[in-house]
Amino acid sequence: MRFIQETPDEAAPMTAKIPLHLKGRHSIFDRFAGAITRAAGSPWAFSLALLGVLAWAATGPVFGFSETWQIVVNTGTTIITFLMVFLIQRSQNKDSLALHIKLNELLAAQLAASNRLIAIEDLDEEDLATLRAFYCRLAELAEKEGGIKRSHSLDEAAAAHARKTGAPRPRVRQPSRSKRPKPRGD
Repeated sequence: MRFIQETPDEAAPMTAKIPLHLKGRHSIFDRFAGAITRAAGSPWAFSLALLGVLAWAATGPVFGFSETWQIVVNTGTTIITFLMVFLIQRSQNKDSLALHIKLNELLAAQLAASNRLIAIEDLDEEDLATLRAFYCRLAELAEKEGGIKRSHSLDEAAAAHARKTGAPRPRVRQPSRSKRPKPRGD
């Protein structure tokens, strides 16, 4: 697969297009884990497991409900569960990563969204708690305005609230400008 990745370029006013090459192939383990995970979640897999448990229960009287008979099912289910945990976790990690990439793309594509939220899954718990507090404050401002859809960005929430309610706007630091003498009007 070939994608074009747009990245900001300091020298160019527009974005530079950089080719992004993706293999588009999955490793043998990825294909195996995906196939097993899909199969394990199918009605056929459930039916097969149920049939196995019923067959095991039906053989109980034949083996006199012995300890060996019980250990067979316990050992089998333990081994299957142990291996499935790793396969399912691999599939979930991959799905989670793909979901985060999709959400990051949506955030990056929205002009009104705060780009500071891209890749927040990499933050520690304390930083996530701080961001949550900001969003709680944003929700409070939106509630004061009469609806949750009024404010949309951490960076603009206080200013939007002030603008909408007529309160003085909070001061935002502007980058310093070079001091040039103003031309005199003659």
